[in-house]
Amino acid sequence: MLRYAAERLILMVPAFVAIAALIFIVIQLPPGDFLSNEIAELRSKGDAAGAAKIEFLRKEHSLDRPMIEQFGVWLGVWEGPRGYSGLLQGDFGTSFEFKKPVSDVVDYALGPTVLVNTLAVIAIYLIALPLGIIAAVRQYSLIDYAIAAFAYLAMATPGFLLALVVLIYSNVWFGVSIGGLVDPQYADAPWSFEKFQSLAAHLTVAVVIIAFSGVGAMIRRLRANLLDELGKPYVVAARARGIKGWRLLLRYPVRMAIIPFIADIGNLLPSLVSGSVIVSIVLSLPTVGPILVQALKSQDLFLAGFILLFAAVLTLVGTVISDLLLGLIDPRVRLGRRLER
Repeated sequence: MLRYAAERLILMVPAFVAIAALIFIVIQLPPGDFLSNEIAELRSKGDAAGAAKIEFLRKEHSLDRPMIEQFGVWLGVWEGPRGYSGLLQGDFGTSFEFKKPVSDVVDYALGPTVLVNTLAVIAIYLIALPLGIIAAVRQYSLIDYAIAAFAYLAMATPGFLLALVVLIYSNVWFGVSIGGLVDPQYADAPWSFEKFQSLAAHLTVAVVIIAFSGVGAMIRRLRANLLDELGKPYVVAARARGIKGWRLLLRYPVRMAIIPFIADIGNLLPSLVSGSVIVSIVLSLPTVGPILVQALKSQDLFLAGFILLFAAVLTLVGTVISDLLLGLIDPRVRLGRRLER
């Protein structure tokens, strides 16, 4: 298992470099950038001094070099005006729109982003797995139909619409504001039990809204997978040997049915980050989603690149976690290559 884990971790390195290169190329595909737009605007106003200053910034951040050199400087493997200073050295670049380092712009948002979306993933599995199993075991019963109705409703409801409905009616009916991560009176207050209660309440609402649509899709897939497993010969043989009930269900069919969902962890985290952008805007959540939208609109190269790379790193981490969990659940995953040799 240790060898298998080491292989997964080593493969992250070339994958990270390839993803970083792809992100850098895609961001540069649209014509112009933030500084070029600023230069054109200042020159149109006759401000030659301001245009010269911004042109100096282009050279200072290596934006006047060929793209391969720009990428090398950004990554930290090519010497720039400040030496070797890039992602590998912890220098994420400068946000031209906010006029400060990228790390300062996203510092407050990275923690809430990871927290909210990790809790959303956990909520999806905690809700969908038992409901999917019950729906498969009680096929064509009233419980099955009720769970199916809930799943279809969840899949059909856009997250931002649910967020708007909850935001409005919680204020109208209960006089409670669920925007942000804490109530306004606790925003700048030191930590206390009351502030923790406010955080827990706001987190619960945000997590449920973000996870809602993912729950419905997983319930339907798990029900179909488990029904397929329950009809296989090994289950019939186990029943013939006297193994019944939850012991039979959990020993093999459920383990086999959840394998695709374990493999999906790598895609689930970044999809939640990207899919929750509008929800974050509606609920005023301090996540990277709204910052990414603003960075893409203004063509803020280094800020947008770092946030996209952050989502890609979540994908890599989620993929490694799913690979390790698959290796524990199904030994064939980690032993397959070794047996072929």
